[in-house]
Amino acid sequence: MSIGDRPKPTGLLRVWRAFGNSAKGFRGAFVEEAAFRQELALAVFLFPLGLWLGETGVERALLVGPIFVVLIVELLNSAVEAAIDRIGLERHPLSGLAKDIGSAAVFTSFALLAVVWLLVLLDH
Repeated sequence: MSIGDRPKPTGLLRVWRAFGNSAKGFRGAFVEEAAFRQELALAVFLFPLGLWLGETGVERALLVGPIFVVLIVELLNSAVEAAIDRIGLERHPLSGLAKDIGSAAVFTSFALLAVVWLLVLLDH
């Protein structure tokens, strides 16, 4: 029996299993990735600050949205790194490039966070 022949859950069972997989992913990122823990700590500080500093619902959304973007991009970067490390730990230019591109994506998400916060808060 191949993977494609295996029956896949549907409905609420699929949602429940997806939730469980997501929880394992969050737990794995928290345990294994120092960068994710640091960014989560930053999010715990910035999220309420963004809600407090925003004067309208749109401003609040603009201030807290990029916080989630940083966390999402870090999760994806960590997934890329884990997959590359699974393939092999030897140094390869393409593996290094993939990890560097993931790092650049995280950096870019931080730049988005900084620009949005500056633009919103300088407008006050």
